[in-house]
Amino acid sequence: MSTSTRAALLVCPTSGKGRAGRVAGAVAARLRDVVDRLDLHVASSAEGTAEVARRAVDDGVDVLVVLGGDGGAHLAVQACAQSSTALAVVPAGTGNDLATALGARSVDDVVTALRDGSRRTLDLGRIENGPWFATVLCAGFDSAVNERANSMRWPAGPRRYDLAIVAELAALRPQRLVVETEDDSLELDALLIAVGNTTSYGGGIPVCPDALPADGLFDLTVVAAAPRRTLVRMLPTLRTGRHVEHPAVRTLRARSVRLSGTSWVAYADGERMSGVPLTTTCVPGALTVVSGVG
Repeated sequence: MSTSTRAALLVCPTSGKGRAGRVAGAVAARLRDVVDRLDLHVASSAEGTAEVARRAVDDGVDVLVVLGGDGGAHLAVQACAQSSTALAVVPAGTGNDLATALGARSVDDVVTALRDGSRRTLDLGRIENGPWFATVLCAGFDSAVNERANSMRWPAGPRRYDLAIVAELAALRPQRLVVETEDDSLELDALLIAVGNTTSYGGGIPVCPDALPADGLFDLTVVAAAPRRTLVRMLPTLRTGRHVEHPAVRTLRARSVRLSGTSWVAYADGERMSGVPLTTTCVPGALTVVSGVG
């Protein structure tokens, strides 16, 4: 790069069943080829990851590179939001949805983007009195799937989410949901709602297939109550984004969303958030990222 670049590599060693820890040395060596200085940090807990990320940003690093999954990336987003530090993600987790949204399939993509000086800004969601999120906030069936998937020891990767979906179908119960945006108000018996800044969650499920991470708006996907057999037929279309064509699915766009009326727990970036009711707002351009996409 033409200007001096100081970067920090934040390793989440338990990500991807230990994969991040195993490849950390090789990733650091690749990054050192394209930055002027690289500080290496290893965090063994969520609290440690959050603290290291905060310290790196407070210290004024140009780029914070996370080697881990969506959990580590989510913690780094809290530190990098509305700062001058750009975020990069080298995927080494279970889902890697933020890395995918940034066009980072491997360290090679991050190295190329750093070498080319590829930066852009993304919107972020912010939960009122709560954290930022970069990808998708969900509640209902999908958050129950997340709860189950997080408790499963096997298998690794997207198959874990597929199995969790099948298991949660058996316990499926709709709840009354109220969705209020600046333009719309919906009240319906619903199975899930997804509030997307980016398209995908759960290891590449495009639940909000038309979401754009830099348009200043959330895409909302709401699935109304439907017979279980209808949902079983709909499930294969989730991987293609065709589920939004189903009559039980409503889609909206909004700058701000208030959810109420249910006892659901929300997840965002794959992490457990507060229960409903909650309000979340899209904050344009809140995060600078190193990305070869867009």
